[in-house]
Amino acid sequence: MPERDYLGIVIQGSLSGGLEMRLDSDKSVEDLRVGRFVVVEGTHSRFFSMLTDVALSATTPNILLNPPSPKDGGDRFLMEVLAGVTTFGTVKLQPMLMLQKDDESDSPLRPVKTIPSHFSPVYEADASDFALVFGQEDESDPSNTHFNIGKPLNMETPICVNLNRFIERSNGIFGKSGTGKSFLNRIFLSGIIKKDLASVLIFDMHNEYGWQAMSESKSAPRVKGLKQLFGKDVVVFSLDQESSRARGIPDARELYIGYNQIEIEDLDLLKGELALSEATLENAYIVREKLGKDWIASLMDMSGEEIEEFCNSHKGHPTAIKTLQRRLSTVVSKTPYLRPRISHNYIQEILDQIQAGKHVVLEFGRQNNLLSYMLATNIITRRIHAEYVRQSELYIADPTTNTAPRKLMIAIEEAHKFLSPQVAKQTIFGIIAREMRKYFVTLLIVDQRPSGIDPEILSQLGTRVTALLNDDKDIDAVFTGVSGSQTLRTVLSQMDPKQQALVLGYAVPMPVVVRARNFDETFYREVATDPLLGEKLESLSPQRRKDLVERGNAAEKELFG
Repeated sequence: MPERDYLGIVIQGSLSGGLEMRLDSDKSVEDLRVGRFVVVEGTHSRFFSMLTDVALSATTPNILLNPPSPKDGGDRFLMEVLAGVTTFGTVKLQPMLMLQKDDESDSPLRPVKTIPSHFSPVYEADASDFALVFGQEDESDPSNTHFNIGKPLNMETPICVNLNRFIERSNGIFGKSGTGKSFLNRIFLSGIIKKDLASVLIFDMHNEYGWQAMSESKSAPRVKGLKQLFGKDVVVFSLDQESSRARGIPDARELYIGYNQIEIEDLDLLKGELALSEATLENAYIVREKLGKDWIASLMDMSGEEIEEFCNSHKGHPTAIKTLQRRLSTVVSKTPYLRPRISHNYIQEILDQIQAGKHVVLEFGRQNNLLSYMLATNIITRRIHAEYVRQSELYIADPTTNTAPRKLMIAIEEAHKFLSPQVAKQTIFGIIAREMRKYFVTLLIVDQRPSGIDPEILSQLGTRVTALLNDDKDIDAVFTGVSGSQTLRTVLSQMDPKQQALVLGYAVPMPVVVRARNFDETFYREVATDPLLGEKLESLSPQRRKDLVERGNAAEKELFG
């Protein structure tokens, strides 16, 4: 066994309750952090474990009745004598995985089925342990889908996520406001794009993922977006093209939605925002049935007398239909990207980009109110999903002549608005989450209120990346369906409010607390695929400068001003 940092010995424990370690006298409890990764060396197996609690203990309670005082020099000497012998630290450990020492199989890691014996030594995990459990990123191997997302709490070795498993299911990134959810999201999205495992479609409510985003760091107040990192592989569509151009994206593509692309199901999602009653929605079905696919444009043009006449002919309720007309006027006034009729199929253009292997960021610009975001996101996702279902069924029926659609991960913010218990069964996002990639589409949901999401949807999430949460309901929601959640709750509550996250689920072999990678120049150099990044102007040959100018893309604009 290689030389490693000795921490203590196991003194008691159980399979269900975890282990208790007595800390070595040379170690201080102040150096230990909840969430730390350690290894217990049993007689026949090694147990990879997480530190879940730290406590102070004594061999006899009498010493605590008359404790030495640091005010007196002699008592200070007595404190040093007693430390580690009569008084000592104890640590709670939760075994997560075990490795049988004589197991030579390709996948030797197993779920924990037993515990180590008394006095088994406990060591600090080293780089080889992390590599064994979480895998390693290998740039020279195209089949390697591990991606470095950060480092453990006490070491500088990378922790990797298996992105191939990550994209197989829907996932969630949670944390209270200000904990860096969008940065965590950006790291995972960058890995998927870099490894080219799937296309991503990002509904960018706050314009953070396309060109650049603001940072709280004074040294680097702005960070690069996906368009700067991956160049032509990322296509930006905008519902407010003027705003996108003003923020530095010269090739942002416009996108408009026609009234005829709005379904009553979209209005049902917005009934809380629009104060729509069930009676109003029922009358909407009558209007759509009688007026056809252009029913919204036709209703918007109708006068009060025409609505009365319509109701007399078709048994509608005039008050409900007039209310519907007013609510639709509210939608139109708050969503300038709506048009009565559009000649170009923008949603098909997004689909074409995805199937061509591109990644799409949809910016909302100044149209980032919640109503606008929910409407556009629902309409576009529903139509994309319908096309994926069509292509998937053709492929399943005859795989020899039909190709499978390209895998797609859809990232949405404010997820609890789309996946609340009241609407999750009807929304397209609830359908996608329950389908478990049946039609090659998964979700990446970002939210600060996981308690607002339907528990059934939460239970379907493959991997959960959780920054700090304070509300007990949100913490309970994050651990929906997770065994041993009580110990993980303690770990979560002790994390720093910035840059730390608990990662658990399908894409990692065991739960782990990571310090997320810095989204900085080092990250750009290691991840970016656009050839401009990392090239200094003064180091370019005249021919190279000419070639870059001729390309005329967004990255050149940043480089040459």
